[in-house]
Amino acid sequence: MTSREVVRATLYFKNPPRYAYSFPEKYGSDFYWSGMSPSPDGRRSNGTDEWGCRWATLVETSLGEVQDYPLKSWDDLKNLNIPDFMREDRWESIKTAREKAGDKYIFVGICSMYERLHFLRGLENLMCDIVTDAEGLTALLNVIADKNIEAIERYAAYGADAIFFCDDWGLQDRLMIDPVSWRAIWKPAYKRVFDAAHLSGMDCILHSCGYITDIIGDLIEIGLNAIHMDQQENMGLTNLHERFAGRITFFSCVDIQKTMARGTPDDVRAYAREMGRLLGTSSGGFIPRWYTDPAGAGHTNENIEAMCDEFIKMSVERERERV
Repeated sequence: MTSREVVRATLYFKNPPRYAYSFPEKYGSDFYWSGMSPSPDGRRSNGTDEWGCRWATLVETSLGEVQDYPLKSWDDLKNLNIPDFMREDRWESIKTAREKAGDKYIFVGICSMYERLHFLRGLENLMCDIVTDAEGLTALLNVIADKNIEAIERYAAYGADAIFFCDDWGLQDRLMIDPVSWRAIWKPAYKRVFDAAHLSGMDCILHSCGYITDIIGDLIEIGLNAIHMDQQENMGLTNLHERFAGRITFFSCVDIQKTMARGTPDDVRAYAREMGRLLGTSSGGFIPRWYTDPAGAGHTNENIEAMCDEFIKMSVERERERV
């Protein structure tokens, strides 16, 4: 099987011969990243983005925080600069992505649909909007969803395999908002975007960190193929196994907050084994990967090597079992 075929077999529980994985160059990857460049959802360390959000950071990191947001009041909406997703220069890199990717699986970025809203409104304002102006919030969300659907149609023409976007929904032990509000406001918009991707022959991958078990079932219901998560220990591998294994693909690294940051290489290897056993099934549903900002999360080279090495060993064992 080619890389694309292994990934698709994993996502659709079609008995892939090995794990699909995404690791540093030394270990290899079945994936190729592409997308609009510059991205209309680009996050800065410092400076102002295309929407008018001003970013800043106190330390040398690749990602800052929004310090000044353009929609302090809904009265400012008429002056909001909504980026042109179809601007021709954004699409130059994706035009050659299929050729450059070879047989790898291409995922492409679309605009976040929760994070971008709180970048625009400010988190405190957005939390109030959920209660006091859900109609206005939903209208702006649908503008972003429409832009994403427009991009999806063009991505499909260039041979992309999946859409990918980031919305961190979880705190450590609960969702950031009432799940009832999430279902009323965000779930319909997500479904429209997922439906458009599937209609165009593309899969759907969402990155979301924190405690998100309250909405994983909803995401499965509306067509999410894979959940890209960096944490599991705050939700529990056994809990995730019992509720969701075999229903969605977990695209995950060893928990970045605990085992990867504080454990020994032996701890990392043991946890990797538990992930394979509990998150995946014999027919698919688990894609191991690494965390791409190891310094920011305090991960040692020894633990990164232990994780990648152990997952590859597990993949080889899987292949041998099928011979």
